[in-house]
Amino acid sequence: MASVLVVEDDQFVRSALIRHLTDASHTVRSVGTALEALREVAHYRFDLVVLDLGLPDLDGSEALKMLRGITDVPVIIATARDDETEIVRLLNAGADDYLTKPFSVEHLSARMAAVLRRARAGQGEAALSRDPRRRPDRRPLRRQAELDGVALDLTRREFDLLAFLAGRPGVVVPRKELLAEVWQQSYGDDQTIDVHLSWLRRKLGRPPPAPAICTPCGASA
Repeated sequence: MASVLVVEDDQFVRSALIRHLTDASHTVRSVGTALEALREVAHYRFDLVVLDLGLPDLDGSEALKMLRGITDVPVIIATARDDETEIVRLLNAGADDYLTKPFSVEHLSARMAAVLRRARAGQGEAALSRDPRRRPDRRPLRRQAELDGVALDLTRREFDLLAFLAGRPGVVVPRKELLAEVWQQSYGDDQTIDVHLSWLRRKLGRPPPAPAICTPCGASA
């Protein structure tokens, strides 16, 4: 199914993840430190990395930055930290998704499936963009957005969210639809959507909306 690197120093959690992922037909390698993770990524090709933050040699957030310096492999953060500022920082640093411990194996499987679908869809878009004869008329040719002529520094998820909303000007999009179309999940945490919307609005130079309003943040951008 997929080649997965598990970066987790807790042997009990690590063994459980390896067992679950192997039972789900994934190919799994595992390490317990950030430096080992960097070596693995440098020598092997992975489809996904599950990264714990509480590593003994280096904080996982720093490891994420180092990983992003050498690879664009999708990364799901596994963390006990649920502070919104920390989550925003991790997403902005290049994480594709996050799970708050403790989590069920079913929840992990659903998040992995969604991240892998997005990654493979992105690879398909890249292939299409290299072949002008096969480009769908409404598909973005480049994963780049500009504001007043200045390129925006968007994560992959922020770009997907902006592209989806920009294609629906003036429409109030429910969170459930955003979750299905952008995250490709039938269920999930509203906080994930709110964090991405809030961070995207900041990058667009707009203030956060009132909590009760369902925000079409990029629709009129």
